[in-house]
Amino acid sequence: MTTPPPLSPARRVLRALAVVSCVPYLALKAAWIAGSRVGIPDGSMLLEDRALMAAVNGVTVLMDSCVIVLALLLTQPWGLRVRAWLLALPMWAATGLLAPIMVGFPVQLLSRGDSAPAPKEAFLDAWVFGVVYGGFIVQGLALGALFLLYARDRWGRVWRAPATGPAASWVRLVAVGASVPLAAVCAVHLMWALGSTTGLPAGLIAQRSSDYHALEGVRALFAAVAVVGVPALVYGAGRSRSRAPKVPLVAAWVGSGAVACWGGFLLLTLLMPQDDPADAPTALMALAYAGEMITGTLLACCLAACLRRRAA
Repeated sequence: MTTPPPLSPARRVLRALAVVSCVPYLALKAAWIAGSRVGIPDGSMLLEDRALMAAVNGVTVLMDSCVIVLALLLTQPWGLRVRAWLLALPMWAATGLLAPIMVGFPVQLLSRGDSAPAPKEAFLDAWVFGVVYGGFIVQGLALGALFLLYARDRWGRVWRAPATGPAASWVRLVAVGASVPLAAVCAVHLMWALGSTTGLPAGLIAQRSSDYHALEGVRALFAAVAVVGVPALVYGAGRSRSRAPKVPLVAAWVGSGAVACWGGFLLLTLLMPQDDPADAPTALMALAYAGEMITGTLLACCLAACLRRRAA
């Protein structure tokens, strides 16, 4: 595509929403890096190691700034000249990180009911979660809509073309080989969501709330989406002769991103030192998070192989 379409008012609004929704989060992070305690109550674990907190906040500032870069890339003429993988990789990661928040935060609010008991040691003030996660939801909606419009303009003709047959044998083998252990991880998250304490540290068992069960249920949901979506895309590629299978494509994209990115993030959190031995992560937790990261990445490779084959 050599001539970019004119920037419509809808795209301008979506771009503005994506950029503006980053401001509260970036402002909070900048304040915390500078030493402010706004939104952080007394006794919070965030106050224990200021150097580590500043480093983590610096990384998350860079990550959220990428949303602004992507919003500009998806709406500027030069964005159409960016290599496909250089756009697809950060968009896949952004989708994987934001989609579970977009689903999980409303589910948490619904699961709390009218009276939600406050935790003994608050991590952050309650209003911080509303501001931050509300901004994440707006970012996800705006960025997702911009990416769909961008993909329609740049690659729409590719996905309207007839399918060229089933995926390569190695892609099908990897899809099945990664889906089986991920299904087991999905069962573990579902077990924890339903109240089982198997494989959980004593400290976490004592602190569980409706939020915890809701989030475990959401993790099980996205793992199931990846388990179903990627094989459906890989094995169904040759059956839909007139159009690309859009539902399996979206499921594979969102599911693999959520599993790989959040599995990797949670695995990193296990590496943080724990003062209380009761809070030390268990082998099952490490195995589950590592399994998500590895299998999600493998399923993403299958997705990339399907996309590359069709584009070629």
